Amino acid sequence: MDNHLHNHNSDKTTGNIRLAFFLNLLFALIELFGGLFTNSIAILSDAVHDFGDSIALGFAWFLQKKSDKGRDENYSYGYKRFSLLGAIIISAVLLVSSFFIVRESVLRLMEPQEANAGGMLVFAFIGIAVNGFAAYRLRSGHSLSERAVSLHLLEDVLGWIAVLVVSIVMLFIHLPILDPLLSIAITIWVLINIYRNLRDTFKVLMQEVPQNIDVTGLLDQIKEMPSVVGVHDFHMWSLDGERNIMTLHVVTDNAISSGNRLQIKRDIKELALSFNVAHVTLEFEEENESDDCEFRDGCN
Repeated sequence: MDNHLHNHNSDKTTGNIRLAFFLNLLFALIELFGGLFTNSIAILSDAVHDFGDSIALGFAWFLQKKSDKGRDENYSYGYKRFSLLGAIIISAVLLVSSFFIVRESVLRLMEPQEANAGGMLVFAFIGIAVNGFAAYRLRSGHSLSERAVSLHLLEDVLGWIAVLVVSIVMLFIHLPILDPLLSIAITIWVLINIYRNLRDTFKVLMQEVPQNIDVTGLLDQIKEMPSVVGVHDFHMWSLDGERNIMTLHVVTDNAISSGNRLQIKRDIKELALSFNVAHVTLEFEEENESDDCEFRDGCN
């Protein structure tokens, strides 16, 4: 049941990234024409940004599909972490494109050029519609790859809303510097979110304990189980930001039967699943196996 649900979610993630790739590529071509037609650095900058993103999304799509592979002799936990590479590639491409966008915008600030406000207005409506639809499709995504794509699309929606507002202002007020200023503002917003997504991605790669799990509550409930004396050598990490893994040693009293141990194992796995931990590996020990560890208080 859990594997079926996970596979369904994985297929949905792959489909969402595929959709984002094709929409991004199509819209980048539209933006390129629109930026040249309107002489808008903000639109041209976003076109370059989106072409880079299309390449990154293509890689992310490929890596997300690869992450669906099960475990084999090369990757005993499966290929889930390949999806993290997609998040890193998207972020890296965004960083590089952001540098060129800021550079071009600064040059436009030094030598302002007239932009076609009416054309910007039309393309703003198109941008909001296309990116808004894609962002809506990915709104419920939980994987780091989906989050990276979703953040990009949300940023594009906000950016096009800003283009819409600026183009309306420029229809009535002659302020050509608004266009490059807008481009810089959008880029700063992009960079902030790149940092946040990369931070979360590297936390997974560094095997940080998932922040969305109440580890203390989970351990307390395990220790309260009948015949459980304590827990030690506890470890928890995430494969890809979604699928969490836990290993631990459970110390039982000396009189426990093998049948009771089997029931404790089932109870721990069921409890862990309720805490969003999909895979549990545990080892049983008796009190007389203790060395220097105070099992009753728990130790790590």
